[in-house]
Amino acid sequence: MKESDMIDHRRLGRELELFVSDPLAGAGLPIWLPAGAAARHAVEEYVRDLERRAGYRHVYSPPLGKRELFELSGHLGYFADDMFPAMRLSADDEFVLRPALCPHHALVFRARGRSYRELPLRIAELGGMYRAERSGVLGGLSRVRAISLNDAHNFCALEQVGDEVREILRLIREAHAALGVRPAGFRLSLRGPGEKYVGDDAQWARAEGLLRAALDGVDFTEEPGEAAFYGPKIDIQIVDAAGRESTISTIQLDFDKPEKFDLSYTDADGSRRRPVLVHRSLVGSMERLFAYLIEVHAGAFPAWYAPVQLLLLPVDEGQAGPAVDVVRRAEAAGLRAEVDVAGSLGARIRDAARRRIPYVGVVGPREVADGAVSLRLRDGRGLAPMPVADALRLIERVVAARSGDLLPQH
Repeated sequence: MKESDMIDHRRLGRELELFVSDPLAGAGLPIWLPAGAAARHAVEEYVRDLERRAGYRHVYSPPLGKRELFELSGHLGYFADDMFPAMRLSADDEFVLRPALCPHHALVFRARGRSYRELPLRIAELGGMYRAERSGVLGGLSRVRAISLNDAHNFCALEQVGDEVREILRLIREAHAALGVRPAGFRLSLRGPGEKYVGDDAQWARAEGLLRAALDGVDFTEEPGEAAFYGPKIDIQIVDAAGRESTISTIQLDFDKPEKFDLSYTDADGSRRRPVLVHRSLVGSMERLFAYLIEVHAGAFPAWYAPVQLLLLPVDEGQAGPAVDVVRRAEAAGLRAEVDVAGSLGARIRDAARRRIPYVGVVGPREVADGAVSLRLRDGRGLAPMPVADALRLIERVVAARSGDLLPQH
């Protein structure tokens, strides 16, 4: 436990000013500070771009809906204990903070008639949802009440499900590699005794068979009782610094929602067919993801999503102006850069190390005269003075490659 205490994401979150939990805001409702928001924004941009290139269409939907929406979806019947109380505006106008995004995405599908030519239809959103977690289980970013979920719902024909699940698994592996996520294992989550589930045995058997086939060649365990109330799922697990296991990514099959919402599409022969709904999250919620990333990287994020990628340190006041000019050039190139002029050079270098900044550019009289900068890397390596354009190009290449190294791979 001593080692896990040293890399606890809550302590690092305070030290690196990534997020704050204030009693006045409420337990389980962390506030992302500028540094944490910058890192999160970079990750969100990456995930959206990854999804867009894989054929996903992004939407926005409200984080609350009428009570009837969640009665229809089954959440109020099967999930009410984890939901916040309804808000009544009038006798016939009652609203609920959503515990999931799938009901709204079902409404996206049925916004107009659909053809088999559109399938798979992949609807994605990084959206807010809310869980009425008890105060005793809340902690930092790992367990919260307001959740920002990387979510998607893929509507497809039954015969497309296997390929769709395999493609989702490929995207999950790609995202994990870029972020530095190290999965602890794959889990096939199944029904268990004494729990409430929707659907019949035939639907469940069909869904389980499809997921097993997609996991062919993958080592996984089976976990009865861990399925969603509407279907089985593949869960990809992580382990935090204290040894606690949780789910980071998930793929779930659902024959129930398409039936409840009466979703259908026109097949090639003109008949109406019901789609299969694949729920999936590549990286889970931003909160749980960053709780893990802060710990696994000990706060030293890969350069591409580090809050500040380049810190300029003028040796003395005479180089402050040129250092600011370098910052402006870096920002124009799309990098996150700052200049620090307060205190001795040694103290500023130590503070940059404390902040885990990947690149520190020292600018002295010689560098100004030569139009150069001396880069110090976060891992302690120092590079010879180089033209500013070359230094920025080096950082740009590492960021563009989303590499875990601090120097470009040749």
